[in-house]
Amino acid sequence: MNITRENVDALNAIVKVSITKDDYKTNVDKALYNYRKNAALPGFRKGGVPVSLIQKQYGKTVLLEEVNKLLQSSLNNYMSREKLNILGNPLPKVTEDFNWDAEDFVFEFELGLAPEFTVDLTTPNNIVKYTITADDAMLDEQVGRIQKQYGKLVPKETAEAGDDIAGTFKNEEKGIDSPATVSADIFADAATFDKFIGKKVGDVVVLSTKGLFDDDHKLMDYLKVSHDDVHGLDVDVEFVIEEVNSTEPAELNHELFDKLFGEGNVTSVDEVKAKIKEDAEVQFLQQADQKFLNDATEALISNTKFDLPETFLIKWLQTAGEKPLTAEEADAEYKRSENGLRYQLIEGKVMADNNLQITFEDLKSYTKEVIKKQMAQFGQLNPTDEDVDGIVARVLGNQEEVKRLSDQVMSEKMVNLYKEKVPFTTKEVTYQEFIKEMYGE
Repeated sequence: MNITRENVDALNAIVKVSITKDDYKTNVDKALYNYRKNAALPGFRKGGVPVSLIQKQYGKTVLLEEVNKLLQSSLNNYMSREKLNILGNPLPKVTEDFNWDAEDFVFEFELGLAPEFTVDLTTPNNIVKYTITADDAMLDEQVGRIQKQYGKLVPKETAEAGDDIAGTFKNEEKGIDSPATVSADIFADAATFDKFIGKKVGDVVVLSTKGLFDDDHKLMDYLKVSHDDVHGLDVDVEFVIEEVNSTEPAELNHELFDKLFGEGNVTSVDEVKAKIKEDAEVQFLQQADQKFLNDATEALISNTKFDLPETFLIKWLQTAGEKPLTAEEADAEYKRSENGLRYQLIEGKVMADNNLQITFEDLKSYTKEVIKKQMAQFGQLNPTDEDVDGIVARVLGNQEEVKRLSDQVMSEKMVNLYKEKVPFTTKEVTYQEFIKEMYGE
């Protein structure tokens, strides 16, 4: 067997694999012997079928299988030995006059090679790292929500601003018949709730589904329509009012404080606000870090220039998925995924240059903290190490969870690296200001 490579250019290569009869004959003979040993053809005892019949019936199939296995293992070993960093998979070149009746074979494969480039983490500019604070208005709003959540429902006859209204969404044409509770804050436009004011039990309010919520996917929750139907759904639905309730806010007393934070941990409204502020700003830090990571990523993609084997990748995309793509479809898919591929390469280079790795201890420690936070949300503030370790062991026994958590650990490492090496300015904002900066709203 002989394998050679011709570099077409810096990003493309042709690998030629020459296979002779001596390379595959032993494996083919062994496979045919096994076929003969187990074959049962009419007129012959098991294992007594003549070799010539076995060769005639199975010879070509066995030859194809054994040559293909030899070809794949040899090609993979070659690429590993040569340390070839390829994109996609090798593409076999079609040879119209290829002859499987010959004894020796030559196969050619196109390779798309990953580009050589450097990443300078000091080049991105105009990146802002936000510090998000929970301001007094937000803290007051959160305290109000707590009072409403733990308050007492008071039935009413007529709906007013601030009430909760239970009823059923209906649309006969779309088969919608979905119980729900609505309030002003669930709608994309709070003014939508004005249609309910003054209404009573038994009254009907007609709403358009178009733009009803800030995210069309909420139609799945409130109207119970399928995912395929939510996008662009534009019909009128009736909301038949069945209950009107106001909420008598819960008193801010020690009984409520103990219920929320555990006995004796919080004793005043100021301490409640301090606790809310602390918890909120931990969540805000994660959101600010994610935006910082996204912005640094976009800057690195913009500032790190390298070519890709575009023609090869478009050709590879035509056969890479479950469904074959046309050249036009593959070209469109390449354009959609190009930035993602570029960042994968940049991220891999950054990880290699800075020796960023995930150890099992990293993963275990991160998972343990995630579990503790989740348990705290359900009131388990002081779980035992034994309980936490048991949950961690179960979580890390799921490969999908390991992949998801590993991605989160690596993102955390990348954020910390970028904070250290990428130039940025800092800006302190409230959460509402941050949302405007992030979404321009």
